[in-house]
Amino acid sequence: MVFVLGLCLLYGCGKTEPNTVSSSQSASSAASAVTFTDDLGVQVTVDRPKKTAVLSASYADAWQLAGGTVAAYTDDAKGTIPIKEDMLNLGKLNTPNVESMIADKIDFVILSGAISEHVKLRSTLESAGIKTAYFKVETFEDYAKMMKTLTDITGRADLYKKNVSDLQAEIQKQIARADGSHPTVLFLRAYSTGVKAKGSDSMTGKMLKDLGCMNIADQKGSLLDNLSMEAIVAADPDFIFVTTMGESQEAALGMVDQLLISNPAWSGLTAVKEKHYYVLPKELFHLKPNKRWGESYQILADDLYGKK
Repeated sequence: MVFVLGLCLLYGCGKTEPNTVSSSQSASSAASAVTFTDDLGVQVTVDRPKKTAVLSASYADAWQLAGGTVAAYTDDAKGTIPIKEDMLNLGKLNTPNVESMIADKIDFVILSGAISEHVKLRSTLESAGIKTAYFKVETFEDYAKMMKTLTDITGRADLYKKNVSDLQAEIQKQIARADGSHPTVLFLRAYSTGVKAKGSDSMTGKMLKDLGCMNIADQKGSLLDNLSMEAIVAADPDFIFVTTMGESQEAALGMVDQLLISNPAWSGLTAVKEKHYYVLPKELFHLKPNKRWGESYQILADDLYGKK
């Protein structure tokens, strides 16, 4: 209930359109400028952008969900959004082609405040007369805040309702399935060169916390820096969840096998003996789920408390 009340206070519940960001914004359309503070604490004014570049797959998807048109994208967006011939490919996520943006007369760029290479681009882009907005999305609340800004820019309050407000009820329905048992969990993020435990401040970690779980990495902070089988055995979690990052899921899961599963102590863990070891789909638990947040919560709730 706290989850929903908090979102209601921030963004409003049961309304046909969200609170406005700026008094200068038209209530019916993106007919005038919208002023907001981005996630790097910079005040930004966007006035009817004509060509928008989005330097992240999940943010490109969010911009389209908000009713925006992606004029330029980075390589990671392939497979996430429809790519059309008139869209400009800016290359790699961390090294987008600034010269191409300027030459193509991009006038608004959406970037990640969590990527240092993106942060360094602000002065260059702004000097070229290109407006920039930075977002950091790790939780559903972050997503809701971003979508509020994006739909204010596009003037599509109906899409905020569809892709944010309507999701809140589904998420709360899944959270309500927690039975008070507070299962202990280990959440791992695997990649081709290693495996790390993640706490409740990560995207999936936050969802697990919302669902009533106790994350052993929160209790044993040393796990975050030094993943050890000894610490895992000592905590003996009820559930173990893994998500992968990088191009090869096979390579990432191979690293889990090499570092953890091959250890004889692994088979003695409660989570393993009770078949509570789950590999989560990357598109819902490493990439941002966007309009599928409810589905992500449901998958975890089904694993934790049984399918309904």
